[in-house]
Amino acid sequence: MPQRVKCLVIEDDAQVRGLLTSVLSEQKFAVTATPSAEEGIEAAEADRFDVALCDISLPGQSGIAAVGALRDACADLPVILVTGYPSIESAIEGMRAGAFDYITKPFNREELLMVLERALEHSALERENRTLRNLARSSRSFAGVIAESPAMRDIVSRIQRIAGSRSNVLLTGESGTGKEVISRAIHQTGPSANEPFVAINCSAIPGELLETELFGHVRGAFTGSTASKRGLFEEAGRGTLFLDEIGDLDFGLQSKLLRALQQREVRPVGGTRSVAVKARVISATNSNLREAIDTGRFRRDLFYRLNVIPIHVPALRERIEDIPPLAEHFLEKHSGGSERRLTPAALAVLTRRSWEGNARELENLIERALVLSDSRLIQPEDLPLEESTPADAEGHLERLFQAAAESGVTVRQLADRYIARVVELTGGNKAQAARRLGVAVRTLYRRKPGATAPADEV
Repeated sequence: MPQRVKCLVIEDDAQVRGLLTSVLSEQKFAVTATPSAEEGIEAAEADRFDVALCDISLPGQSGIAAVGALRDACADLPVILVTGYPSIESAIEGMRAGAFDYITKPFNREELLMVLERALEHSALERENRTLRNLARSSRSFAGVIAESPAMRDIVSRIQRIAGSRSNVLLTGESGTGKEVISRAIHQTGPSANEPFVAINCSAIPGELLETELFGHVRGAFTGSTASKRGLFEEAGRGTLFLDEIGDLDFGLQSKLLRALQQREVRPVGGTRSVAVKARVISATNSNLREAIDTGRFRRDLFYRLNVIPIHVPALRERIEDIPPLAEHFLEKHSGGSERRLTPAALAVLTRRSWEGNARELENLIERALVLSDSRLIQPEDLPLEESTPADAEGHLERLFQAAAESGVTVRQLADRYIARVVELTGGNKAQAARRLGVAVRTLYRRKPGATAPADEV
């Protein structure tokens, strides 16, 4: 039996509860025992258990009704129902609700340990199978996330580790880095993959309207509300609610969101009753929330409630290994089934761009190149990269010259490297390179690195 297996016991009979605790503790289980389903669910929400024993006949919420809530609180938790002989039909009903198995009272020690052993083996096998399925995916893509760079592989690894959790996640990073893609990967990898994924941009909707979108409203709550409407928290069900640009959330609405996350319930606008919600919340922002807290624009307590599992998504310029597979992915996405390809020279151009708009900018550029090019092969000249202003170009040159002067690079070395780079960017087409450089093509054919050349040919 594994050491220190964490077992949750829910049993209202104090004598049986004590007996179970004693027997399991002798077998090296770490036991948490509660007398009601409500207290058991609270314990499962506060800690992660490996297995649960739950009596069917409990005061208040029944053991059968508690199965779903326990598995929601602690993903993949095998729940074993405990029942008397007259309640076997109820136990079968509980298994249909998601329980792993049931045992009947009175039970002996060997039977109890055998059922627990099977439950733990089943749970371990499910986790192993999920891990193997994840590892079998392409190294470049995991649930839609392109992960060629070490930084993105780390993010994929974290997604896999938190797959079974329902804790809130906060994604940070510049606009266009793919935070929503990552949020969908977290959803698809977890136990609620078949449940809804509901997304909303908090900066796109005014605060008073956003409240009704999130929490819903009852009929007559405001002018024009001729029918009640469920909010997105309810629409997400047991799935995922993705709150994009959470840093732009109206300050007054932040306290209501905090209450919803703490109490796991929402009150529709104009309503008098709260509604229980079970969706996992993933938030994203491109702003500095800690700075917003210091300036009084964001609640500190809400930040800590959202930031249970933080994931920072680096800018595209910081993970250039992802640019070629991303470009190929976008090419396939927008080519309409036609066989279009990027030449190595074109890919080289893409990897040297700063990508201020990140993956979103890269996708837009690939789509534009496909429209503007008539060739099956996308060449460097098909990529409309000349978007920098004269001031931007001047700034780049100033930084280049400053670095060259400080490191002692000669004019000849600068010229050699610049010419070599232009030739590379044009795919070795020296005629085209010569036009870009403003020199005669014969200059490039006879020029060798480090060789002396007339000033007008440099």
